[in-house]
Amino acid sequence: MRKEFIINGKNFCTLKGFYDEIEKVFTFNLNWKIGRNLDAFNDILRGGFGRHDYGEPILIKWLAYKKSERNLGAKVMKIIEEIILDTDNSGHGCVLEKL
Repeated sequence: MRKEFIINGKNFCTLKGFYDEIEKVFTFNLNWKIGRNLDAFNDILRGGFGRHDYGEPILIKWLAYKKSERNLGAKVMKIIEEIILDTDNSGHGCVLEKL
């Protein structure tokens, strides 16, 4: 069974807000801020930052996905989705549920 994480699209409307949400959802007890870029997001999905172990497969439930798509733009969301689904085989096992 995959550990579940919820990204709530109602919590942000900018890319900066998205990174803040990601940090809140996927990290715990870090004494530093995560990078504010999509490469850092990809690294966070691999695990080892306090919420899930490195390489542990996860399920991401994205609430208000359509709102995020409107706010961040279809092009950015497509890239984010490709990162989540690991289309380039970078080494994490994520499943995405758009809600």
